[in-house]
Amino acid sequence: MIFAEMNAKQTMKLFFPIFFLISGICHAQSGKEDVLALHKKKFEWMSSKQLDSLSALLDKDVLYIHSNGWIETKEDVLGNLESGKLSYRKVTVDKADAREYENTVIVQGSGLFEVALEGKPLDIKLNYTEVYVNVDGEWKLVSRHACKI
Repeated sequence: MIFAEMNAKQTMKLFFPIFFLISGICHAQSGKEDVLALHKKKFEWMSSKQLDSLSALLDKDVLYIHSNGWIETKEDVLGNLESGKLSYRKVTVDKADAREYENTVIVQGSGLFEVALEGKPLDIKLNYTEVYVNVDGEWKLVSRHACKI
């Protein structure tokens, strides 16, 4: 066998690059999976007004762009959910795919958004794009944009 003829130092030189390559591939897959899970969890947090969890996910400079052109900052998102100006009754995700680029994951999805805006029920089918960036080991939502289907 080829490995039997190698000394310990040669074996380590061979296995370390392979280990780091495999680790990188696994990290990339878990990044997409982690973000897809957070992305769906975010809708639950919005529906149940778990604002602490939502706040931890939103980047300080997030822009949350709705299908009608309304743009919210992090403070706006949290404040409007808390006050009831905007309520998420239920979000049903039909499809969500993710692409990863270094420390960024882009989620493209579609679904039915059952919301209430200033107390008026509104059901909207949307396509949306969300951009997540890994900041100091934590995924942060930095941008969201939606359009009506």
